[in-house]
Amino acid sequence: MPAPKQTTRRSLLVTSAVLSSLALAAPAAVAAPKPSDSPSASASPSATPPASMSSVGGARLGRPGTQVNLASGVPVLPKDVSARSWIVADAETGDVLAAHNAHWRLAPASTLKMLFADTLLPKFPSDTKHKVVPADLAGIGAGSSMVGIKEEETYSVHDLWLGVFLRSGNDAVHVLSAMNGGVENTVKAMNEHAEELQALDTHVVSPDGYDAEGQVSSAYDLTLFARSGMQKKDFREYASTVSAKFPGQTKKGKKGKKVRESFEIQNTNRLLAGDSDVPVYEGIAGVKNGNTTNAGATFTGVAERGGKVLLVTVMNPEKPEHNEVYKETARLFDWGFKAAGKVQPVGELVPPRGTAQAKPGANPSGEAGGSGDGGSGTAGTGSKPVASAPAADGSSGIGIALGITGGVLVLLAGGAFLVNRRWPLPDLVRRRTRP
Repeated sequence: MPAPKQTTRRSLLVTSAVLSSLALAAPAAVAAPKPSDSPSASASPSATPPASMSSVGGARLGRPGTQVNLASGVPVLPKDVSARSWIVADAETGDVLAAHNAHWRLAPASTLKMLFADTLLPKFPSDTKHKVVPADLAGIGAGSSMVGIKEEETYSVHDLWLGVFLRSGNDAVHVLSAMNGGVENTVKAMNEHAEELQALDTHVVSPDGYDAEGQVSSAYDLTLFARSGMQKKDFREYASTVSAKFPGQTKKGKKGKKVRESFEIQNTNRLLAGDSDVPVYEGIAGVKNGNTTNAGATFTGVAERGGKVLLVTVMNPEKPEHNEVYKETARLFDWGFKAAGKVQPVGELVPPRGTAQAKPGANPSGEAGGSGDGGSGTAGTGSKPVASAPAADGSSGIGIALGITGGVLVLLAGGAFLVNRRWPLPDLVRRRTRP
């Protein structure tokens, strides 16, 4: 079957205003101890979580074991979840519906790229061009996932981010880091941004998530990264892109003329793209997966059903089954959608430091590295996919929420429905279909 000519997206039909509105003020953050500099800090941990963990988001989230408020009418948690750490949270309210060792510091693998993207996306407009030099690709870890970037070839920032999100390309991460002043500067910026987000379990050593001594994060922190990243329109579009064309190497054609080929890349998020033993999850819209020797398999996903938007993070399932991290994520999503509105939360996702409730009439932008007008993105071609209708550029705008809730989510430049919130948000609104 021929590769599509345009980037294919599963449009995230979840507005940022709804996605991150916070109903409650965050409790004072309690920092966890700094990670050890010893090799054991990044080595595979024991099967036993530490007795004392961070209590950011609530005291129960710092306790080892499963935390959930089961009561009459609340479905029982799935029994076949083997992950060392996981969390199920309502992306709209920030409520943590259930968690298991939420603050256990573990190797994060490529899910750390969510923090990388949330930190660097505002730095460069998507149409910025960069010619890759050998130094840009220095220091990439052996066995890294790669998108196939070639030295002396020119790529747009848009191309590079597709490589990061779809193929988890460490080569794309290193090129973007080089554009940002180098790996060391990028790591510093990521650590600072993690602290700003109150992701205090996280210590970044390598911007691509490659196993490194002392590099750790947690299911709680990864969920914060996803929630923060989803404020940005271009982050949402990249994270929900299923497949795209990626620039190849320039070669001489039949008549001696230089021709640059392209090839198709597909998102390695199996709940988004599907696999032989994992169907596309109904309502899925991103976010990021990872897998390394120390981390095992890790994944953070966002999905919408029945008007509810959930975030689920799963770290290091102990079952050796193929695609187990996606299977366990799907089970937790299923539980979360059944439990939402019935179960009392065990904690909350805290907002970034220094955030304040938006004033009525505010019109902050959700764009990263772009215009800041809230009306057009920097990640795509300028089209605005509408639920279950083709976009203006011919790409497919797949209406996740339309098929599930009967509602249509669209991007509007004006007439915003303002929500009381504690985090500046893009001018995006939810509009329901009318009879």
